[in-house]
Amino acid sequence: MSKPITARNGALTVIAVLMLGSAVLRVGFEAGPAIAREINTERPEAPKDEMSPKVTETAVEYQKLLAALQEREQNLARRESQIEERAKALAVADEAIEQKLAALTEAEEALRETIALADVAAEDDLTRLTDVYEQMKPKESAALFEEMDPDFAAGFLARMRPEAAAGIMAGLSPTAAYTISVVLAGRNANVPDD
Repeated sequence: MSKPITARNGALTVIAVLMLGSAVLRVGFEAGPAIAREINTERPEAPKDEMSPKVTETAVEYQKLLAALQEREQNLARRESQIEERAKALAVADEAIEQKLAALTEAEEALRETIALADVAAEDDLTRLTDVYEQMKPKESAALFEEMDPDFAAGFLARMRPEAAAGIMAGLSPTAAYTISVVLAGRNANVPDD
């Protein structure tokens, strides 16, 4: 009879161990979430409903700000492009103006040279013609001077040697001599005195 009691004790021991293991496992599986719930209740969090509108409002504000900044960046890029185009147009216009100024400067210099040549040629012609009138007999040249415009005649007489001019003036009619004398006398009347 001693054997059946021992076997019975062994079976009971096994059952007791199994139950004890089952209890430990249950406590372990159920205790973890319970402990976690307990920790969460000890540390109060702000309710999600209260944070949600603030997060949403902040996100909307950031989106509006980002959209405004992007629009401003696009406007600045467009403006910068316009300024670059204007700068290029001004550079082209400046270059064209510089070329035209250079051409005008060349033309002005050529005109000065032409005028200088014409002045020299005219002066040479007047000098020769004055010499011709001086070489003529006073009576012959006086007849020509009588027909000339008084300003024109005064110009020649002013260039001649005084003796030749006097001979021509002596051969002129009193009216022509007087008119030419007035023109000669009035030539330097408007020159300022020093």
